[in-house]
Amino acid sequence: MATLRIEGGRRLSGRVSVEGNKNSALPLLAACLLTDRPCEITNVPRIRDVEVLIDLLEDLGASVEGRGTATVRVVCERISGDRPDPVLVGKLRGSVLLLGPLLARYGSARLAPPGGDFPARRTIATHLQALHAMGATALDEPGHALEARGGLHGTSIYLDEASVTGTETALLAAAAARGRTEIRHAAMEPHVVELCEFLRRMGVAIEGEGTTTIGVEPPPRLGGACHRLRGDYIEAGSWGVVAAITGGEIEVTGARALDIEVIAAPLRKMGVRCAYEDNRFTVEPSQLTATRRITTSLWPGFPSDMVSLVTVLATQADGRTLVHDWLYELRLFALEQLSAMRADLFLCDPHRIIVSGPTKLKGRSLDSRDLRSGMALIAAALAAEGETRIAPLETVERGYASLVDRLRGLGAQVERVP
Repeated sequence: MATLRIEGGRRLSGRVSVEGNKNSALPLLAACLLTDRPCEITNVPRIRDVEVLIDLLEDLGASVEGRGTATVRVVCERISGDRPDPVLVGKLRGSVLLLGPLLARYGSARLAPPGGDFPARRTIATHLQALHAMGATALDEPGHALEARGGLHGTSIYLDEASVTGTETALLAAAAARGRTEIRHAAMEPHVVELCEFLRRMGVAIEGEGTTTIGVEPPPRLGGACHRLRGDYIEAGSWGVVAAITGGEIEVTGARALDIEVIAAPLRKMGVRCAYEDNRFTVEPSQLTATRRITTSLWPGFPSDMVSLVTVLATQADGRTLVHDWLYELRLFALEQLSAMRADLFLCDPHRIIVSGPTKLKGRSLDSRDLRSGMALIAAALAAEGETRIAPLETVERGYASLVDRLRGLGAQVERVP
């Protein structure tokens, strides 16, 4: 494992271009298993999570070209088995997206417990609910073992929660089922819409993407598809926070203004001088002020993936801010480490934290427990006095490509230490 050594207190400025949306890349790659025809995805982010999913695809019999580049081509003429490598599955929560394609192509799926952030507290009950509704039955085996002897069939599904990967699991299964499926209480995030667009190119008739009800009518046979991923708006917002917390300025290109809007709105309430248009997001030196409350919500509300970053930003804002993440219980716990950096925090409960600022942060050793809070701690270290060490760096590299080089390009004094 590697450690990121940061010498803080420098103003970061410059330009960054984001790659494709990580949360779109994973379900689209999984969708390639639905067909024996060639599929091509461009603007693929060169990150660890994508590498792990490509390893899983190859383990299941797919031929993959373009690994480590922005263009990935996948051909899966046959599925070689129904049990993805448990070690790889344990590294990636997105491996749950393989359940639908495996049931459709192989008739069964045996998946070890998926890893990723907070695996013990993030269930896949909604995913399993959708698959059971389409005819999959559970097997008395460890992990998540399912079979669909007679194939999957279309049906009407009301999801227990508007889970993003739960909706994507239902879409992937419905795309290869017999008959029409209607998914209600569906997630509306941009990456769900991108999956629908990709499946439509494969020949699936889809209506209602971007709303809470999605209709899916599969073709007799799925074809290949080509798709260019839209830019990662979470990554774009992350770089914006990095600039704002260090008093710098940045221009981020590659993400749609429509997606950036939900991130920029609360940043502006905190005094961040930012603008977004076309594929350009800019942040200028700002006087940060506290806002009464920031609350995460389902799309098009403020995304939970940004909550750790705005919490760190609030440590440098004048006044008191309540940050409320009602979606996940453990994200905010990772930020308790900021107290040792002299941040003024009060963790009310697993979902709410009160931040008072501004406080001058002091560097120290930190633990990157999950992807998003890891990036938030890096932002805190960049604004802090002295040296900070954050490990393991690989946790953050799951979602941020060429992280060290990009930070240096903005003027940060950082070093990757083996």
